[in-house]
Amino acid sequence: MLHSSLQLLSRLLSFSLSWPLITMLALSSLSTQAQTTATAAASYPSRNVTIVVPLAAGTGMDTLVRLYAERLTQSLGKPVIVENRPGAAMMLASGQVAKAAPDGLTLLVGTSSPMSINNFLYKQVPYDPERDFVPISLYVKSPFIFVVNPSLPARNVNELVKLLRESKVPLSYSTPGAGLAQHLSMEFMKQKFNLDITHVPYKSSPQSVSDIVAGHVNMAFAEAGLSLPMIRDGKLRALAVSSTARLPSLPEVPSFAEASGAADFEAVSWHVLLAPAATPRDIVNRLHEEMKRIMAAPDMVQRVVNLGLIPHPTPSIEGVQQYMRAEREKWGALVKSLGLTGSQ
Repeated sequence: MLHSSLQLLSRLLSFSLSWPLITMLALSSLSTQAQTTATAAASYPSRNVTIVVPLAAGTGMDTLVRLYAERLTQSLGKPVIVENRPGAAMMLASGQVAKAAPDGLTLLVGTSSPMSINNFLYKQVPYDPERDFVPISLYVKSPFIFVVNPSLPARNVNELVKLLRESKVPLSYSTPGAGLAQHLSMEFMKQKFNLDITHVPYKSSPQSVSDIVAGHVNMAFAEAGLSLPMIRDGKLRALAVSSTARLPSLPEVPSFAEASGAADFEAVSWHVLLAPAATPRDIVNRLHEEMKRIMAAPDMVQRVVNLGLIPHPTPSIEGVQQYMRAEREKWGALVKSLGLTGSQ
């Protein structure tokens, strides 16, 4: 009995003597990691930075990214390259960046579709929108414009609803792909007003809008930057915008809530610059501050308005995370209510 007690006491003494050494080694490891992170941030960027855009060249998103990429090039001292990788409902680009090295050299522009909708709509998504990314900046909101071919005998939303209900042949609407925000916005409208409209998906936004002009399809919720020139040229007729407020670049067109009387109708996308989740916080913070400064410049604000977007002063990184989480809840509930969960 005495021998066992002595053995136990010996082990306790050995552990208590080794604990300071364990603590010192752990603190040393943390210090080394912090120094490595600080060194990486101080030398950032070591080479070219690539911003991956999940839409085709020529879209409003692409145009805006190229504008701020020029200014990031100046402030970072290394070229900032824009790479377009459309496809798979924006999941191709998102999956690529989720697997990229977390060094701040590969960034992604995310929107409501790949970051708030796809993980509910699709059976398989090659990334987790919350765990695989850290947000850098939420810099614009992007309302859609509800447009129709000018030959359609409807000059406002109420006239269009009446036309759709009385038409013997279903009319059609276009989108740049099934499951994107434009698609869900139209499906929400169909549900809201009990309408029958045929969906015609395309491979890109420009094609989906140009076929309305050509008369192949009747209507769409279209990107503002893409459709504004055609609206001004009389090639498209704008009936409403999908935000709760009017669009600064199209003040004569009412919001959908105004035009339809459905006060809760809002379908707004947004642009968020993202990095892989394990990117050092010092690098994320630097990019956050650079984007905050760049997007607040008066000439950049005006360019955003000219593109048919709404400038949005970015919240903190934690604020952006909270906003994106709320958007996932909102769109996820919509997908479920429409019975579209896992339908793609």
